[in-house]
Amino acid sequence: MARTLISSGSTFEERIGYSRAVVDREWIFVSGTTGFNYESMAISEDLLEQTEQCLRNIEAALRQAGASLKDVVRVTYVLPVAADFEKCWPVLRRYFGEIRPAAMMISAGLADPRMRIEIEVTARTAQG
Repeated sequence: MARTLISSGSTFEERIGYSRAVVDREWIFVSGTTGFNYESMAISEDLLEQTEQCLRNIEAALRQAGASLKDVVRVTYVLPVAADFEKCWPVLRRYFGEIRPAAMMISAGLADPRMRIEIEVTARTAQG
């Protein structure tokens, strides 16, 4: 598969100049993904709801690339408040508990103060 760009339909992609995901042979790079519901462009105030929505958004991008969460080999979590990370663990375990990708958590400011978590993944498939 040649280099393919995947869009979520978010207005941010065009305004900023990036893709939700890039597929390059067997590699899939999913951009930092927040808890925005791209259909409504709304975001919950609740951290766990944002975490769930991040993962649903990532799943949708991976599906478009012909992959799934089972193909994720690396995940990076970014939270403005480091102490909030542990609250996310049950949700993260539900999605990644069996997959167990390499992971890293960073505490840093995010682009919008409503954002409480951002997740980026790299996946690899045998389709390359």
